[in-house]
Amino acid sequence: MSTTSPATTAATTRPRRTRMRADERRAEVVEAAVRAFASGGYAGTSTEEVARLAGVSQPYVFRLFGSKQELFLAAVGRAFERIRIAFEEGARHPVPTPDGSDPVLNGIGRAYGDLLADTSLLRLQLHAFAACDDPVIRAFVRGEFGALVHRVSELSGVPAGDLRGFFADGMLLNVAAAMELTEAEVAWQTICEEGSP
Repeated sequence: MSTTSPATTAATTRPRRTRMRADERRAEVVEAAVRAFASGGYAGTSTEEVARLAGVSQPYVFRLFGSKQELFLAAVGRAFERIRIAFEEGARHPVPTPDGSDPVLNGIGRAYGDLLADTSLLRLQLHAFAACDDPVIRAFVRGEFGALVHRVSELSGVPAGDLRGFFADGMLLNVAAAMELTEAEVAWQTICEEGSP
């Protein structure tokens, strides 16, 4: 004769709900922050909006990050991390061209162009640069940008001091994408034509 009641048997056969680990929840909140800050910028986004997008309470967001500024820095850091990962992947796929330009830089550039299809990432980058009137944010963004320049130098073998044109083209791509102009060359030509007297 069994001593286990039907209620006990049902309770033990139900799948257990697993709680999300703190680092997983933190990552989810950061991804929500990327989307929220990309839309409203640093000044125009509330932690309440980030909490709503992440499906958590606002006090929980503060428990994880301490301040809105720290949350913004985490989101910006995630954006730079995604760019770095894309650059590393692009460097593994060099693109030779007849003009003799560096094939690794071409691969990195192509990867970056593909990454700009993620408009949240693009807009967050622009908001990060715009928020640099805050000295803490400025130092963080400057550090992340500098680290990216040095990573491209490592990947390509091109000295960091010689990458100014490469990163200038990248900034033009950012602006072109923000204006929904598909390529830097098209963007430059269009702007020149529209701005002519």
